[in-house]
Amino acid sequence: MEILESYGVETVGIAVAVVAVAAGAAYFYFGKKSKGSLDPQNFKDFKLVEKNQLSHNVAKFRFALPTPTSVLGLPIGQHISCRGKDNVGEEVIKPYTPTTLDSDLGYFELVIKMYPQGRMSHHFREMRVGDYLSVKGPKGRFKYLVGQVRAFGMLAGGSGITPMFQVTRAILENPTDETKVHLIYANVTYEDILLKEELDSLARNYPDRFQIYYVLNQPPDEWNGGVGFVSKEMIKANCPSPASDIQVLRCGPPPMNKAMAAHLDDLGYTKEMQFQF
Repeated sequence: MEILESYGVETVGIAVAVVAVAAGAAYFYFGKKSKGSLDPQNFKDFKLVEKNQLSHNVAKFRFALPTPTSVLGLPIGQHISCRGKDNVGEEVIKPYTPTTLDSDLGYFELVIKMYPQGRMSHHFREMRVGDYLSVKGPKGRFKYLVGQVRAFGMLAGGSGITPMFQVTRAILENPTDETKVHLIYANVTYEDILLKEELDSLARNYPDRFQIYYVLNQPPDEWNGGVGFVSKEMIKANCPSPASDIQVLRCGPPPMNKAMAAHLDDLGYTKEMQFQF
């Protein structure tokens, strides 16, 4: 996960999906489950078929699944392990949280923010179309069921947006799911905001079910979001109040997670109302 500048830095990985409308309709309405492409015990190789540079240090990687109708097979809210080599040839294994759903057929995408000293950053920076990425999964403790809560509050920092985006997209694109989502997303600068176009699109398309509040440490001159670090006041104003049928999810750098847990405790959220990715 990406660490905010104020907290330290590590390699970021984000897996991003493009919505497949027809496939999504079939997936949600008929609930048909296809066999996934992942193996929880063994690494499997997936071919890089497209690489697009999004900025000086961010690129989108598209990997093909075994067939055009294959699904990744990743449960909502879980992640995968990716294996590569650093700049001295040593093996590196890092967790990444895909935001693809099983309505995305034939491929999955990773959006990677690459740092000069990042070990997995080096691996992705060196990848070319035709290369293979070793992946193992699913992994993770979070398991989402439709209707398990009335509403989610979400506190994300940097690339901690990854699982939040995955869960949010799954909820909003499921016509049978009425769960509401309230997301606070913190970054250092405006340029650090990942998935902003996709998040803003979800907010426009589902205004009654999804709300997002951006927080920046170093905002631009014209900025109407939060400034500084996420505070108790921001949480109180933008997340559902403590109740037995809500849950607040956290994902960010360790110092941020610790601070958010303290804020939530002070605001009256019980341990059962909180989950940290």
